[in-house]
Amino acid sequence: MIPAPAGSPDPAWEAARDRDPVVQRYRAFFALLDWAVVPERDPHRPWPGSPPHPTAAYVKALLVKLCEGKAYVTELRTYLLEHPLLVLELGFRPVLDPSEPHGFDVARTVPGDRWLRHQQQTLDHAVLRGLLAGTVAALVAAIPDLGTTVAVDVKHIYAWVRENNPKEALPHRHDPARQPRGDPDCRLGAKCRRNQGGTTEKEYLWGYGTGIASATAPVAGDVVLAEFTQPFNHQDVTWFHPVYEQAVAHLDRHPTNVTADAAFDAWHVYQTCAPTGGLAAIAHNRRGPAPPRDAAGRPLCARGLAMVPARAFLHEDGFRAQDHRCPLRWPQRGEATCDHPQFAKGGCTKYINVEPGGRMRAEVDRTSERYLSLYRQRTSSERINSQAKALGIERPKVRSLAAVARLNTLTYIVINVRALHRLHARQAEAHALPPPLC
Repeated sequence: MIPAPAGSPDPAWEAARDRDPVVQRYRAFFALLDWAVVPERDPHRPWPGSPPHPTAAYVKALLVKLCEGKAYVTELRTYLLEHPLLVLELGFRPVLDPSEPHGFDVARTVPGDRWLRHQQQTLDHAVLRGLLAGTVAALVAAIPDLGTTVAVDVKHIYAWVRENNPKEALPHRHDPARQPRGDPDCRLGAKCRRNQGGTTEKEYLWGYGTGIASATAPVAGDVVLAEFTQPFNHQDVTWFHPVYEQAVAHLDRHPTNVTADAAFDAWHVYQTCAPTGGLAAIAHNRRGPAPPRDAAGRPLCARGLAMVPARAFLHEDGFRAQDHRCPLRWPQRGEATCDHPQFAKGGCTKYINVEPGGRMRAEVDRTSERYLSLYRQRTSSERINSQAKALGIERPKVRSLAAVARLNTLTYIVINVRALHRLHARQAEAHALPPPLC
């Protein structure tokens, strides 16, 4: 139970808080967030009883945890106890005690480890996403063309389980039927990477994946437009539409272009750029050789002949397709013959995806300057992943999807606030410059 405060802190300590450098640093940090989206308290809890700490105080405390590099809640609480003036700045309701140096009992004011850990797992995720959306809105207001090109990527996250510890001798480490006892929500997945020799290596791990949509700006740098977390036993492309739709909502418009690696080489990803007249700069996933086409977009057979369109149908994967057949046997069989083995069986047949996204995927020139310039912007998401890794996103010390997802959102809030700070600092520096002579 949270003790009810007996009054306000000593005014002298209010003045000391205004002079404290740690308080000043975090005051400037929190000023860049829109706290109107954070309710005063949990609306699902009954009102009678002692007034609880504001919800914003817990959110600010968890942001401090990330900024200070505290992996555990116990480390966060120790840090807060060492900075009592920061505790007041965060908004925790002080328990007054005249015998204490600061006029309040900081140990009784700061919630216990268990309650802070509970908040880390149960804070309303919509509130955290509202804060992230507010940072995107502030960035768009300052940079109107932000998000014209969006980069999408997925970052792997190791679950905090012994199966991910190579020093543990486990006989069935990567058996998907044996769920780790330490985390009931994590799932087994594979992370692929190419080595310097060009071969692909797979690393199996229990964990989660965080998908992001990012963009870059000359002054602000790289920013996160949207994010989504789910267990790691999904294909990368399943992250695309959740983050894309979230990015559209945050930007209040559709991005013109999309760029991503070969894991997102699917027709429905290209389809998002068709209405905007943009381009999806996505590396080709060589799942199978695509048939060459003529200038009209018709596939060519093995002998180089343009095949004849026959029937249109709806493919089982949800796209409109066009069946093409051998020109020597369709629509009528001619006198010419072909030595291809399929000719005796009725001739070659091929179908192509006729959706705008399907055509773009097949016909995009991946050597053009436009494609290459857009594809280079894919590194925006990689730089975001590097920043997130530095904030501890890769190995969180929590054991549930709910806690991992909330920590991920808080991590991207920190990244965006830092981008806002860079932008405001550059603007302040520009206003401080003397006017030109002419």
